[in-house]
Amino acid sequence: MPPSTEHIRAVTEAYLARLPDERTSLTMLFAMLAGADDPTSRKTFPAHVTCSAILINGGRNVLHILHKASGKLLAPGGHNEPSDQLLRDAALRELHEEAGIPPSTVVPLAGHEDIPLDIDVHAIDANPSKNEPAHHHVDFRWAFHLGADHAVTLQEEEVDGYQWRPFAATASPAVRTKLAQLT
Repeated sequence: MPPSTEHIRAVTEAYLARLPDERTSLTMLFAMLAGADDPTSRKTFPAHVTCSAILINGGRNVLHILHKASGKLLAPGGHNEPSDQLLRDAALRELHEEAGIPPSTVVPLAGHEDIPLDIDVHAIDANPSKNEPAHHHVDFRWAFHLGADHAVTLQEEEVDGYQWRPFAATASPAVRTKLAQLT
């Protein structure tokens, strides 16, 4: 069963308890949670929830995956699946699917076991081949440390490559700022 609306709301409120200035940027999420549609379904428009894994290695670098669909280097992540009971589960599944890194080799960033490092709302272009209109992703970005060395094994159907980037070169400016504040 996918993450419930109540779970998404509780995670969001816990996040906003730490970062109350971000409430306005999540207006679209709260509107979506008030609706009748499943907020995690990729067919829910004009917005739906996605999840990403911010994976940090021992050298304080963040894993970035080159996604074929967008041509961008981004954190491993994507849409929720029916088997993802929690938002964090979706991020861990996507990390495993895209980069071959199993959940057993990562540990949540201290203080972020149940709260994402970042929640981002970004626009997605229309995709006529999938019959998808332009819409928004509300991306819950979960932070993990690579607890045991594990090689990256790419899912070649969806990704073309990867890079480990230092905190200062992380693709997302919001994540970059939040990582810079870590001790």
